Amino acid sequence: MENATNFLNIQDVSTAFKINGRFYDAISHINLQVHRDEIMAIVGESGCGKSTLATTIMGLHDPAETKTSGVIDFEGTDLLQLSDDQYNDYRGAKIGMIFQDPLSALNPLKRVEDQISEVMDYHSDLSRDAKHARVLELLDQVGIVAPKRTARQFPHELSGGMRQRVIIAIAIACKPDLIIAYEPTTALDVTIQAQILDVLRAIQQENHAGIILITHDLGVVAETADRVAVMYAGQIVEEGSAEQIFTTPQHPYTRSLLRSMPQRENENDDLYVIQGNVPSLQRMPQGGDRFAPRIPWVPQSAHEAEPTMHTVAPGHSVRCTCYKVFTFPDQQKGPVTP
Repeated sequence: MENATNFLNIQDVSTAFKINGRFYDAISHINLQVHRDEIMAIVGESGCGKSTLATTIMGLHDPAETKTSGVIDFEGTDLLQLSDDQYNDYRGAKIGMIFQDPLSALNPLKRVEDQISEVMDYHSDLSRDAKHARVLELLDQVGIVAPKRTARQFPHELSGGMRQRVIIAIAIACKPDLIIAYEPTTALDVTIQAQILDVLRAIQQENHAGIILITHDLGVVAETADRVAVMYAGQIVEEGSAEQIFTTPQHPYTRSLLRSMPQRENENDDLYVIQGNVPSLQRMPQGGDRFAPRIPWVPQSAHEAEPTMHTVAPGHSVRCTCYKVFTFPDQQKGPVTP
């Protein structure tokens, strides 16, 4: 990644949804950079704001029901300033999205070839024969064994893994610079998961694309990502290289997530369970450390009143100062003091 370049800069981005006439922040003051030739993973529990960040980048929110502020600078253009028609020139062409549920993302009444060709109809002037050749090339690229047969089939005739590959083919049809992969391996068995991840890595390397991998599966992240941003309650609470996040995690939330993963060496131990739940939008705290209620044994004095990101190593930052004193309850030898 020596030649990686910053081509997506997310600066102070917040997105709020209208609920009963009031707006509530789903993501708050997000700052994130994504480079070419890398896979940036965004992880966290359901409800932490991962999907909202993805759909904000893609411009998929109804402006009448949503408020978005900040800057999403993509290759020198602030996406948040584009009209919907202007955004359409980016979706599919320069930014592709791999959706979580391929069965609902695909049109059940259209053949696979027609669905892959549709994005090329909008963004290219290829001839019919050229599009057909490109469809077969794409299906082969994503690992489908019989491209000609699959191109003629309907989504219900395909397995879950094949449908996911078709979704990837649609996302990369126009060789976008940025690909957002939203839970690309959910509900797939382990063997198919590995194949899909191999496809993503190959695409990233061949097209020199930047990939945002959004998932709650830390195993997938450890196997695939170059850098990781950990989200909690609409904020990024830790960011670093994959190696930093997995070997020297700092934020209590990151450490809690990692401890809740099954470990082969501790297979007879009970899994760690994080207390409480991610707050709903209406109950989202607007100040203080949002994770503090789920680690009540950490004294309030250890938390910042307005938590900010602190650099703990080159390329590695963490929100709030509570990480300095955090320990798990079963590891405490005495009272915790900041």
